[in-house]
Amino acid sequence: MSRELLQNVRVLDPVSGSDRIADILIAEGDIKAVEEKIAEFPADTEVRDCRGLILGPGLTDIYSHSGEPGFEDRETLESLMQAAAAGGFTRVAILPDTSPPVDNLAGLALLQQHIRNLSPGLPRLYYWGALTAGVKGQQMAELGELASCQVVGFADGLPLSNPALVRRLLEYIQPLGKSVALWPCDRTLAGKGAAREGAVSVRLGLPGIPASAETSALAVILELVASAGTPVHIMRVSTARSVELIRDAKARGLPVTASVTWMHLLLNVGAISGNSQDSGGKNALTASLPYDPNLRLEPPLGNLSDQLALIQAVKDGVIDAIAIDHNPHTYEEKTVAFADSPPGAIGLELALPLLWHGLVETGDFSALELWRVLSTRPAVCLGQTPATVAPGASAELILFDPQMSWTVDGSSLKSRSANTPWLGQQLAGKVVQSWIY
Repeated sequence: MSRELLQNVRVLDPVSGSDRIADILIAEGDIKAVEEKIAEFPADTEVRDCRGLILGPGLTDIYSHSGEPGFEDRETLESLMQAAAAGGFTRVAILPDTSPPVDNLAGLALLQQHIRNLSPGLPRLYYWGALTAGVKGQQMAELGELASCQVVGFADGLPLSNPALVRRLLEYIQPLGKSVALWPCDRTLAGKGAAREGAVSVRLGLPGIPASAETSALAVILELVASAGTPVHIMRVSTARSVELIRDAKARGLPVTASVTWMHLLLNVGAISGNSQDSGGKNALTASLPYDPNLRLEPPLGNLSDQLALIQAVKDGVIDAIAIDHNPHTYEEKTVAFADSPPGAIGLELALPLLWHGLVETGDFSALELWRVLSTRPAVCLGQTPATVAPGASAELILFDPQMSWTVDGSSLKSRSANTPWLGQQLAGKVVQSWIY
């Protein structure tokens, strides 16, 4: 393996809480030294001046969707992993809603077979086992067998409408020692809504989804966690009231963690109108067409008050991590009326640069705070040891240039799909190198 010396690089290490300019020596897949100045090194070392660049541990995505197997026209595992690598992710956990779903040993074996065919050097891929058979929310999947076969945890990635089933699931999973991720959403209350209920949705003529569709389901989940004592990760938090409920639950000592998806921190329902006034000035989109189907998300983008509450909750640690929830769809699937569009957008290649410029450069987050909720805390939520930038540690690192300019289009995206509201826009910020050993 080659030796590399990165000089004058800004090193972010959330594990130690360090943000400093330093030299770092990498050799044989390990970090050999991190010092203010490394003057002595082997003669065959490749030396690079990295002024203006940022080095940090690789990012971790708690949950995203893969098209393969079953929907390879949307995304293959190879293109998914290439997109993740391009975005700085060195660990990615995918949800079980493939075809067939990962709800039994046969489905898991098929996925593992696909993984073995991936190119070397790509991010580490993890997979959630389904909570219910067929990811249909009606009866338990083969949880015991899946738990013995390397699933990172259990999640359907869809709402579970039967509280009695959720209670049985939590009781059954507790001794298995695996993570459980639940998405709080009451489909009855959500109805056929397409946008967060409020003044903007009324003005746009879009059926609204009330915040109570999330908060009522969340309240039920938290009561069941209090009863069963099983640790649970709350997925896709999107409302200010949910933040209050989770803050209270943690204060009471309930074993819960939570995540918000990256677009809910950068955008609110006002982005759908294409009118910056509707967004209250808190909108990372430089341009947007009204009713862009790529802004049709699940859960829907919140109101401005929700967005501000979510940002503060991440800073405070009430929400533990930022998830990407990369959800590819084909051009044909998305080129329909807003309310008829399948919800979801890609994000693995876009999240870091857009969050950096939308939150760090605006002063909402420090650089270390952003890196922590994209790398260290997501790994902890998955029950993993987070990567660190320290002598003796394995080199699981990324090098990020926050000023490198690039255009979001089919030639630059590694993802097979391009369903993003930033399509055609020029962004600043690019991962220029990854180390994964």
